[in-house]
Amino acid sequence: MNALRAADGMRTAKVRGAVTVRRTAVPLGAGRAAEELGLRRAEFELAAELGLVRADAGPRRWSREEIERVRGGTGFPEALYERVRTVNTGAGAGLLGIGTERLRALTKCGYLTPVGYRVNRYRMVVWLYLAQELREFRVRERGLAVGPLPARDRRRLAAGADVRARNWRGRRTGLLLARTTDPWERAAVVAALLEPPDLALVVPEEAERALLTVLAPPRPYGHPHAPAAAEVADRLLRAREPDEIIWYSASLGMALAEARSAASGSRPGGASVEGDRREGADIDPRAAFAGEAAVLVQ
Repeated sequence: MNALRAADGMRTAKVRGAVTVRRTAVPLGAGRAAEELGLRRAEFELAAELGLVRADAGPRRWSREEIERVRGGTGFPEALYERVRTVNTGAGAGLLGIGTERLRALTKCGYLTPVGYRVNRYRMVVWLYLAQELREFRVRERGLAVGPLPARDRRRLAAGADVRARNWRGRRTGLLLARTTDPWERAAVVAALLEPPDLALVVPEEAERALLTVLAPPRPYGHPHAPAAAEVADRLLRAREPDEIIWYSASLGMALAEARSAASGSRPGGASVEGDRREGADIDPRAAFAGEAAVLVQ
């Protein structure tokens, strides 16, 4: 254990290493909160996305009470870790006791939905699944896991069907909306799924598009920064198929109608929202949008 942790003087042995507990009323950032829960940063970010740990002390801030609530859960820390444990297709097939190609076929047909991704050195997308969901699927759908695929699915696979990216987008969008109450931020979640030309068709006013860009959710934790890999990953973030684009365009239209008619009559945010959010600062999401002089955040 490093000197910083040793200096704290309060250690709790956990399955995945020693977790240092520092008693303080100051809200915690993601890195510190992950440390106190004995999770790697990626695991903590997934726990937050799934709503297992709630940011209740401001944007990207977690209170001591929330951390203690999670620590007091039944079976902590093993139970928490198992709820955020992810596996790739190969490891997932091992959990199910089936071949890798069989699991890939099931996921392409939508029987299991990815919870995350990474891009390997060959610039190929590696989908990640919750181990807990795979175990539940093995119990619930044992016949489907080992028996012949339905004829409909065989036809779809032969035609090149693959709904993994689409289903992941839908899952993530639902999780983001579940944590968002501000109507403009909710609209921004949906707007982020559309390519600029499609967004402009739904939101012709430039100032509103700028606002939605400012309020857009950050890319998932672990999204690659290297240009070649980022180009691959960026394609996962937006709707690709015509019916999916139509669906999110209609959803955005409804979200915008709600935001425009919000009782407060104000527009949230400002050009600094994205930067402040990265730093974890407290932001008033209902601060009036500065006229028509919105700064587009690239």
